[in-house]
Formats: sequence, C-alpha cells, structure tokens
Amino acid sequence: MNEYSLDFYTTLVAMVTVLLLGRFLLTRIKWLRDFDLPEPVVGGVFVCIAIFIAYRYFSIHIVFDEALKEPLMLAFFSSIGLSADFSSLKKGGRLLVLFLIVVVGLLILQNILGVGLSLLMGIDPLIGMLGGSITMSGGHGTGVAWADVFAKDQYGLTNAKEIALAAATFGLIMGGIIGGPVARYLIKHNRLVTPNAMLHNTPAESKQASNLRAELDSTQNTLAKVFEAPQKERLITTASFLESLALIATCLLVGTYITESSTPLLRDKLGINVPTFVWCLFCGITLRNVLAALKLHYVFDREVSVLGNVSLALFLALSFLIIKVWELVDIALPLITILIMQTIIMILYAVFVTFNFVGRDYDASVFAAGHCGFGLGATPTAMVNMQAITNHYGPSHAAFMIVPLVGAFFIDIVNLLIIQVFLLLPIFPQSS
Repeated sequence: MNEYSLDFYTTLVAMVTVLLLGRFLLTRIKWLRDFDLPEPVVGGVFVCIAIFIAYRYFSIHIVFDEALKEPLMLAFFSSIGLSADFSSLKKGGRLLVLFLIVVVGLLILQNILGVGLSLLMGIDPLIGMLGGSITMSGGHGTGVAWADVFAKDQYGLTNAKEIALAAATFGLIMGGIIGGPVARYLIKHNRLVTPNAMLHNTPAESKQASNLRAELDSTQNTLAKVFEAPQKERLITTASFLESLALIATCLLVGTYITESSTPLLRDKLGINVPTFVWCLFCGITLRNVLAALKLHYVFDREVSVLGNVSLALFLALSFLIIKVWELVDIALPLITILIMQTIIMILYAVFVTFNFVGRDYDASVFAAGHCGFGLGATPTAMVNMQAITNHYGPSHAAFMIVPLVGAFFIDIVNLLIIQVFLLLPIFPQSS
C-alpha cells in the first residue's frame, strides 16, 4: 500500500475542490438538482468513490490533514446557537408548539427503531443511534459530530464517520423523494380544499373555502408587515463581519473551556458525555439573547448564517475526504435495513401523526411534506418539498413560517437532549 500524506494547505485546496466539483455537477446534472442535494454531498460522494477505487484497485491511500475539522464543526454549531431568537417562539404561537411536539415524537421513535433493529440484528446499538435521529433528523453536520464522539475510546466505533455520512446521504435523498407524494396523497385522499381550488368551489364547499380564504388573507397581512421594504437589506461589511466572527470565536473559546472544566464532573463522575459542540451551541443561544435583552448588540442573522454555512460546507468536504468507504462492507446490509425502515416509518408518521396533529387541512398536508424533508434529510429539502406542493395547489403561509423555524434550529436543540438521554441506557458504554 502506497500512502501519501497531504499537508494543511493541500488539504484546504482539496476541500474547496470538493465544493467546486459539487457545484459543477449540480449545474450539469438535472436529477441531482431535483433532489436538492447540497454541493458538499454531491462533490463528496464523487470524491469518495474515486478515493475508494484508488485504495482498492491501485493500492493508494491518501491521508489528509484534519486540523480544520473540529474548528469548522464548532463554528457551524455556534452559528446555529447565535441564530436562536427566543422572541421567534411568540410568532409561531400554538401551531409551532404543536408541530414541535410532533417532531419530538419522531426523534424518539427514530432512535427506538434504530437501536431496536440493531439489537435484533446483533450489531452495535451505536450503529442504530447513527441510523436514528442523529443522521435522519440531524443531517450530515450532526451525524459527523456524533461520529467523532462514538469513534473515541469510550465507545470505540471506529467506522462511525463512514456510517454517519452514508446514513445522512441516504436520508437526504429519500427525504426529497417521499415528501411530495405524501402530501399529494393526503390532499386527494381527504379531499382537502386547496387555495387554487377556491375559484372553482361547489356550494357544499363554500363555507370551508370562505374560512380558508379569510385565514390566508389574515396571514398575508401579517407577512406583509414582517417582510416590508425588502430592498432595504443590510449590507455585509468588514466591520459587521468582524463582529459576527468575534461572536463565533467567543462561542468556540467558551465552549471548549466549559468542556475542559466540566469533564471531570460530568463524564468521569456522573457518566454524562457532553460533546464540545453542544456547549458551543448553547453558548451561542445565551450570547445572542443576553446581548439582545441588554440592548448591547443584535446579531446579524444573515451574516452569521453565511459564516455557519461556509463552515458546514468545508467541514463536510473534509469529512468526505477522510471517510474510509471500505470499512462499511461488514455492516452494509444491516445499515440499509435500518434506513429503509426509517423511511417507511417517516411516511407513516407524516400521514397518521403529523397531518392529524396539526389540523387535518391543506396546511397540515404541507407540514407533512416538510416534515418528510427534514425528518430524513435537512431543512432545505423540507423547503423544496413544500414549494413543490404549494406551486401546484396554492400557498401555505403557516407551513413556510413554522417548518423552517423548527427544522433549522429547534430540532437541533431537542435532538441533542434526546440523544444524550438515549446514551444513558445501560446498553451503551458508560464512563467509569
């Protein structure tokens, strides 16, 4: 085996190349765009295949510098925390709380299914956790972050990163496939009145249509106030960029400090393993809301989002570069079984739980499509699912307001807490 080690700068060029390759492939291949696959995933999968071929058939093993991996991961989760505005809860109201309850139910079910199937098939239950809410609802970022934790001495799952990336990629694709058909089935099976059908109402439908029209008009008025004067968009400047960068850097500093200082108590004495990215995320939440409450500084959401998205893209690119696909061979069939069952459960949950819990109306069908998107993949997939439905049947302002809010932030917080609770089960290694 011929081994080639790349230094920091060469690795950085390789990471950017993965992203550029993903963008190139997306512009050239339509079906990849139809699934709304992210650039790091498209480029990363292609590079994974190339690295695997080089390893298996040409005895070439390329080793990349991993110095940037942890800082990029922590920066991404810090940006999620800094984007968390508690005042947003008031805007969503009762429907947001109901949808969040539905989401929590799925997170728990995904972990029960993943761990249960792992035990039945006689494989490590940590594989079931990685095939559960960690990657299904958490996506690539959360998946790789926990994979790093599971690969360490306490858990010892050496191929955790490969499992996480494979599961997250599968979920992302399936989330984009099932969302539209689920919503269309609900609309037709329940004969729902849609906004586009209101112009062709029968007398029997007139009352329901009238109520729906009034609700839409009210929502449109509210949204008009929220999004008025969109041309007055705040510019990203050097000064504002440095402010946002300072906030993220502070989260990284405080988060790593809390990890180092709390480990002797939490992990060594209480057996609770709290990864550094969790502390960085909660540091971001605290920092944003305390500064806003004291009127000292208001976080520039779009700028923080740019920093977070760039960090996540580079982090995923590096994760795909260092994945060892050949280590997945032994658990390929059990992992596929778990992922197929997760897809089936997601469809059933969206139809029988999400739809019924949030109203059994047209908006509820759009919620179900969105839930399929981030319940198996990511928030962008949820948005694409909902856009496909609303382009055909008409707008659903409630869904477009609440689904991104839950999918982009609240789900990560709740998911982290649920994962921690599951890892306390006696079937998983505990700190002595």
